[in-house]
Amino acid sequence: MMRTVGSPGRRRRTRPQRRRRLWLAPLLAAVLFVALLGAAVVRAETTTLPYLREHRVLPKTVTLPGGRPSLAWPSEGEGAVAVEGLGRLGSISGGRPVPIASVTKMMTAYLTLRKFPLEPGAEGFRVRITGAEAAEQQARAASGQSTLPVLAGETLTERQLLEALLIPSANNIAALLAVHVGGGIGAFLAKMNRTARELGMSRTTYTDPSGLAASTVSTPIDQLKLARVDLENPTFAQIVAMPAVSLPVVGRVANLNYLIGHRGYVGIKTGSDEAAGGCLVFARRMSAGGRAFTVIGAVFGQRRGEPIHAAVAAADRLASSVVATVKERVAIPAGTKVMTLENAEGRTVAVNTSRALSAVGWPGLRIPVQVSFGARRRTTARAERWGVVTLRGTPVARTPAVAAAPLSEPSPPVGGA
Repeated sequence: MMRTVGSPGRRRRTRPQRRRRLWLAPLLAAVLFVALLGAAVVRAETTTLPYLREHRVLPKTVTLPGGRPSLAWPSEGEGAVAVEGLGRLGSISGGRPVPIASVTKMMTAYLTLRKFPLEPGAEGFRVRITGAEAAEQQARAASGQSTLPVLAGETLTERQLLEALLIPSANNIAALLAVHVGGGIGAFLAKMNRTARELGMSRTTYTDPSGLAASTVSTPIDQLKLARVDLENPTFAQIVAMPAVSLPVVGRVANLNYLIGHRGYVGIKTGSDEAAGGCLVFARRMSAGGRAFTVIGAVFGQRRGEPIHAAVAAADRLASSVVATVKERVAIPAGTKVMTLENAEGRTVAVNTSRALSAVGWPGLRIPVQVSFGARRRTTARAERWGVVTLRGTPVARTPAVAAAPLSEPSPPVGGA
């Protein structure tokens, strides 16, 4: 009796549960299908909404405002001036290379330091003066050349030779270095001219290592190219910034550029003779917008009065006019339109700079502008950020570009579809 009552009862209770499970699975699948279908419809409707179209209106370069710079160019001869890190302000020239006198020694020093690098404070190689070299110096001095008195048997270091070359501008030292560095005058001249081409000094010809020959010619622009690389060498920069130097035999000698040590002047080389007139390649430090800059320039062919004094005075006027001209200026005012946004209905809104961008320079200096866009969108709110404007000047400056007003998505058509 227990067999007939117990077993059949358990089987009757399990059959309804199995039926419910069989119905539940299709129901869940149907609900999931409807949810996925609804999401797909929403996505399809969303992706069909058009993005706002972006139209950039800010140019790729901007110009610093103000009237044309009025620089104090020499009334005669040639000249060029630049500000390191900013560019060249201009030049005046007759269009042909001219004699440069002892400015030539900038290349002689450059090649010496390139072959025999000299750390600041070090003395470098040593040269023992021969009887022939002492006699040569006396002959050069007798002909009116600038020389360093030397004695047979004395020893000069590389540093002393460079100081004599660049401060009292000794022609005999230029010849001595040409032989020691280049192996001979002819080989050294070939190296001078080859190096000039490497530096882009296409209008320069060297025919002697001191500049005594009138056939050694160049242009102010070419010599600025050499001045830049010379000043990158700390030993060269240290020597040409010295107002005076003490040398064997002669003792203390003053720098022919008497501007050195005053009002930021730090170099770099004088030159003068009948063919060249007065010449000076100069460097003057200045500050603008809280940053330090170096004005480098050259004036050649100055003949009004004593040549060196004429060149120094002309260079000082030119450099001072540059210092007065180079300032920090607003290049892109706050609220400048960067782009417009347009929706499908043709409604537009401006995207503007959120603050002013400034750069150091002179009126008329052109500065590149970069605009980076953010993610594309279909609507925008007022003051919503759309990108970044970068002014590639000195210093580099950035500001967000933000929408001036909201712009919604297009209104739906009347009647639905």
